[in-house]
Amino acid sequence: MAANAEILLVEDDQNLGYILSEYLAMKGFVITWAKDGKEAVNLIRKNPYSLCILDVMLPSLDGFDVAREIAASTFKVPFIFLTAKTLKVDRLKGFSLGCDDYILKPVDEEELVARINAVLKRTAGAVASGGGESRLGHSIFHADAQELETRGNRYKLTAKESAMLLLLLTHKNQLVDRETALKKIWGSNDYFNRRSMDVIISRLRKHLAADRSLRITNIHGKGYMLSEEIV
Repeated sequence: MAANAEILLVEDDQNLGYILSEYLAMKGFVITWAKDGKEAVNLIRKNPYSLCILDVMLPSLDGFDVAREIAASTFKVPFIFLTAKTLKVDRLKGFSLGCDDYILKPVDEEELVARINAVLKRTAGAVASGGGESRLGHSIFHADAQELETRGNRYKLTAKESAMLLLLLTHKNQLVDRETALKKIWGSNDYFNRRSMDVIISRLRKHLAADRSLRITNIHGKGYMLSEEIV
């Protein structure tokens, strides 16, 4: 367990919010409880939380809007959706916004803790293993800051974007097996995680588009390769 990890719980249901905040605090997490979307956004802009647990149906701003604010904020907080929205379209939307897990209500508290710890383990390792600054083509990847600098542009990456780029960079000009990457970064090779990976790859390609020396190639049915050719 990631002892003393600071977690932002965003839940408007008073009973569930109280139960979860008390239970997670008992398990050693430091909990801040926000009861609506606007309050959550204000807190996210000011605090580098280890994780955000996010309901979708919220007053003022819904969870999807909060997720967009997370993507635009200085602190790229990993986040889990905890919601009663069970439709496939909602789950796909959640992963397309970069969520690290999508959990349906009602949830077992022990399972929630297990999922929290799995996300914290993955996202903590994504940056810690980076080792600082890496140059690739005409770009620079600042792993510790989770930032990519390319052709005068600087992009703040999410934890998963950083982990995926680091994996590709570590195996530059080599095939990165899709299933291996899914298990290493997402924890499992299921449909929604595969879609999430596709979104991450698309974002990285967009960020690297200005650097013509770099290309992320899809090796159909196998995985991805980051190729470098100085031009």
